[in-house]
Amino acid sequence: MGINVELLEDGVSQSSIYVVQIADLQGKPLDLEQFRGSATLVVNVASRCGLTPQYGVLEQLHERYADRGFSVLGVPCNQFGGQEPGTAEEISEFCSATYGVTFPMTEKIEVNGEGRHPLYETLTVEPDAEGHTGDIRWNFEKFLVGADGTVVARFGPRTAPDAPEVVAAIEAALPA
Repeated sequence: MGINVELLEDGVSQSSIYVVQIADLQGKPLDLEQFRGSATLVVNVASRCGLTPQYGVLEQLHERYADRGFSVLGVPCNQFGGQEPGTAEEISEFCSATYGVTFPMTEKIEVNGEGRHPLYETLTVEPDAEGHTGDIRWNFEKFLVGADGTVVARFGPRTAPDAPEVVAAIEAALPA
């Protein structure tokens, strides 16, 4: 695996989520290029976690900023306490029926360990406000990806999606 790198026009390489291959929740290829030029909040999610109500706030953010070039990308993961055991259909139904989720969701993946998906190889090099890099600590860790595909901020699981520092970072990352 390893970090995926994209070569910029000036010849400088940088990490970018756009080169990562991943499927959507229905198992079809999800082209992350669709997020180029937008700010994207990538969040590892779970349906049976104490933090699961964050889905509702994530959907509110998605709706609030969608017309300004913003999206949430939900990434189901079952690595933390087995709190996302469902099938793709069960996850989709739960998110839609319980929280009205309309933002895109990926296939269920691993975010830590030997099976860590390349998407998280790219994301986890970014430190959070406390300087933590590397492994995801729990469900609902958030990565804000700028319009150029690079990670511009990382927020811990217990940081609410609508916390002032998250909203400020989103507004700063929105395309001009």
